[in-house]
Amino acid sequence: MGSDSEAERSQQKEKEKEKKRMLALAPIAKPLAGKKLGKRALKLVRRAAEDKCLKRGVKEVVKSIRRGQKGLCIIAGNISPIDVITHVPILCEESDIPYVYVPSKEDLANAGATKRPTCCVLVLKKPTKGELSVEKQDKLKAEYDQVVNDISELTSSLF
Repeated sequence: MGSDSEAERSQQKEKEKEKKRMLALAPIAKPLAGKKLGKRALKLVRRAAEDKCLKRGVKEVVKSIRRGQKGLCIIAGNISPIDVITHVPILCEESDIPYVYVPSKEDLANAGATKRPTCCVLVLKKPTKGELSVEKQDKLKAEYDQVVNDISELTSSLF
């Protein structure tokens, strides 16, 4: 009997954490990834980090976009102050780079293999240095295309 009440308490704590996360979201965090798309996006970030196809942080992302590199931009929605990232979606739209917001900068950092919370990451199609094996390249491209298609569906339903 004690374990049932403990399980219920843990479920309540999870729900409270989720509510706090949603309250901490910035008002400009649109398009916001749902649970399924969020998990897929973070999985893609994890794979890109393993394959060295990832740019982390606002400075690196902006530099890469201005240099003309293409990819997928994933932005954390709970950034404070919000002025740090307000220019990133505009740059992405000008360069025709798809972007999506995820609820937590901590989750984004964990997926990107860093301990420090990350504002945004840019997932590249291929690494800047070196080459990937054909098998890894195909897996990365398949996941990348799936997430980009989901994001395009999400943005088309918003506008």
